[in-house]
Amino acid sequence: MARVKGAMMTRKRRNKILKLAKGYWGSKSKHFKMAKEAAMKSGNYAYIGRRLKKRDFRRLWITRISAGCKANGINYSQFMNGLKKSGVTLNRKVLSEIAVHDAAAFTALVEQAKKAL
Repeated sequence: MARVKGAMMTRKRRNKILKLAKGYWGSKSKHFKMAKEAAMKSGNYAYIGRRLKKRDFRRLWITRISAGCKANGINYSQFMNGLKKSGVTLNRKVLSEIAVHDAAAFTALVEQAKKAL
């Protein structure tokens, strides 16, 4: 059986890592070993960031809904409880958009929630 040398695949693998580390400061973008460490760390940060983004947006939506509720004389938890009891199944993202862009519709939702309580 013929001997297989791994130069081509090794070069491919190294170039893939160096491409990921392109634009990093100093030798992190030039030296394979440092580039590999930096790329692994940046991958971890990106993974964590994708999870944190979901939390941050949920907090933003809740804050916006809460501000709209306070303007209509009800607190957030009572509003959400009233919506649930009245059978309105809008999620927080849509509710926050309504609260920001369509105050009349949000007021109607608040009234519906108040009736259900």
